[in-house]
Amino acid sequence: MTALTSLDRGDLDDLGFSCDVERLVLSRARRAMEAGCDGVISSGLEAERLKNEFHDRLLVIVPGIRPVENRSDDQKRTVDVAQAFANGADYIVVGRPIRQAADPRAAAEAMQASIAAIFTA
Repeated sequence: MTALTSLDRGDLDDLGFSCDVERLVLSRARRAMEAGCDGVISSGLEAERLKNEFHDRLLVIVPGIRPVENRSDDQKRTVDVAQAFANGADYIVVGRPIRQAADPRAAAEAMQASIAAIFTA
């Protein structure tokens, strides 16, 4: 994990970090790669920067996927499905938007359709 998607700059200040989120994420990704990791978990907001630096040498797994119309929970650094993949995510992690949906199966199927549309366009 590079930095929790529930953390923003204010949280890092509270924790005593003297850098911004992007710098922390890149630093941790570099260390992970040096330690032999194949990938990192990172907000979709930093995925593009990670891919620019590491290309295909490091997988980027993006949690905190939220629909555009519903970004009102404790996650502060979120993206939607399309933005995650546009920014370079190799994989995404979707939890609450499906689990908390009135019809989880329909929500999962809609998410799958969104993903399929991205890769067949």
